[in-house]
Amino acid sequence: MNPDLDLGMERVIRAPRATVWRAWTDPSRLERWWVPAPSRCRVERLDLRPGGAFVTRLSADGTAEFVPHLDACFLAVDELERIVFTNAIDGAWRPAAPEPVAMTATITLHDHPDGTEYRMLVRHGDPESRDRHAKLGFADGWGTTAAQLAALTEGER
Repeated sequence: MNPDLDLGMERVIRAPRATVWRAWTDPSRLERWWVPAPSRCRVERLDLRPGGAFVTRLSADGTAEFVPHLDACFLAVDELERIVFTNAIDGAWRPAAPEPVAMTATITLHDHPDGTEYRMLVRHGDPESRDRHAKLGFADGWGTTAAQLAALTEGER
């Protein structure tokens, strides 16, 4: 991790790694935790393979209109271990200039005595982008979704 360019966090999720993986790879489960509540997510495309599309839509509360949220491309998918995606390339493989910031996210899952060690590393192209993402609430947003993921998967034990 480069502290000038990257943001990251980790937590232990008290659920088996396969359960956490399923929450990432099953669109109906991903929709339940991917955006901070009370916002709601709709998965448009989840083609979990290198080069596959990762496209979601967002509604403020599930009754308001769903608007574009994330249009990204998977770069690496290692079953039960790692997911890497970027919004610098959209789901149709076109270069993108996403707002508010371009990023590449790496999610890793490791066995832990209490369940799964869940790590998120988000890389940025320059310090300004990293700082903008931090100021926009990276820790709160990504921390909230990780907590929602934990609540979902720990309840499935």
